Amino acid sequence: MIPNNLRIEDAALKPIADKVFSGERLTFEDGLALFRSNDLLAIGCLAHHIREKLHSNRTYFNVNRHINPTNVCVASCRLCAFGRKADAAGAYTMSLEEAFQVAGEGWTEAITEFHIVGGLHPDLPFDYYVELIRGLKERFPTVHLKAFTAVEIAYFSQRTHLNYRQILKRLKEAGLGSLPGGGAEIFAPATRRKICDHKIGAYAWLKVHRTAHELGLHSNATMLYGHIESDEDRVDHLLQLRKLQDETRGFQAFIPLKFHPAHTELGKDVDYRDTTGFMDLKNVAVARLLLDNFPHIKAYWIMLTPRVAQVALRFGADDLDGTVVEEKIYHDAGATTPQVMTRQQLVRLIREAGQEPCERDTLYRPVTRTETAVAVQA
Repeated sequence: MIPNNLRIEDAALKPIADKVFSGERLTFEDGLALFRSNDLLAIGCLAHHIREKLHSNRTYFNVNRHINPTNVCVASCRLCAFGRKADAAGAYTMSLEEAFQVAGEGWTEAITEFHIVGGLHPDLPFDYYVELIRGLKERFPTVHLKAFTAVEIAYFSQRTHLNYRQILKRLKEAGLGSLPGGGAEIFAPATRRKICDHKIGAYAWLKVHRTAHELGLHSNATMLYGHIESDEDRVDHLLQLRKLQDETRGFQAFIPLKFHPAHTELGKDVDYRDTTGFMDLKNVAVARLLLDNFPHIKAYWIMLTPRVAQVALRFGADDLDGTVVEEKIYHDAGATTPQVMTRQQLVRLIREAGQEPCERDTLYRPVTRTETAVAVQA
């Protein structure tokens, strides 16, 4: 039953609210109604209700560090400002020793995760990536390695003629802990062809994650919004993720990613403007409502800005991601947010939103700290 104190101005949301409070799964048509409604506060209240049922007033974060081994990429996705051709200005590729040095420079005993993604390099052998993972795990055995998007895994498969399972098994044996959610963009084929036609399609992206889950590897999922996608595209994308999660239960978190048009080919062709806070909060809230089988929804402060991410904690999000330390992909696309946030700053954002900060590792196990040690609870 809808609480009496919940004010709903859009009549189309009332049957959806009934479903939410009765625990009934929302449909494609419900998702469209949510995206098309301007009653943002009511949508946010519904999403916050689900968030509180799952997590009470807890908000999660971790202490992590991003590593991008190379920006050289064979693809030319119109939405990307990170990738470079090998001979282009600004192109770089780290040697293994350079990558280990970069990891070490940003490492302290506080860090529990390295987040590793990069371009599709035409010359680096697959063994480079295996040895990157192996070397990092040997040097930093307590750090979880979340590495390589489904797009990268599929590229390794194409180059080596090994199937996804074989690729993932070799990486797991070397020390891979989980997969990030990047490369999903938008699954709708017509839209995907216009924004990232060089990337694998939805079927392959989902197959990589299904295979990872079958091997016991958890992963995240994303959706890029704020470009040329339709409301139908967004709902379709979310429901395809929900369907796979029904099958595998391997996704840990969903991250809505806002499109940054600056410095991208897609941004040059159309007079794009940055997404509004209204759109950002709606995408977080609708994701929480439709993805009823996803444990966590992230408000990725790097993309949303810390201020909008903080507000999103009242619109369905229960995670702010982490400290990051250095982020290249979205900043190359024009993001103006900081590239690092301290643990203390994250805790302050969470507490000022009326939430209880809960430090976690990549697998959402609680992390406790003393002056001399870090412990992860099994």
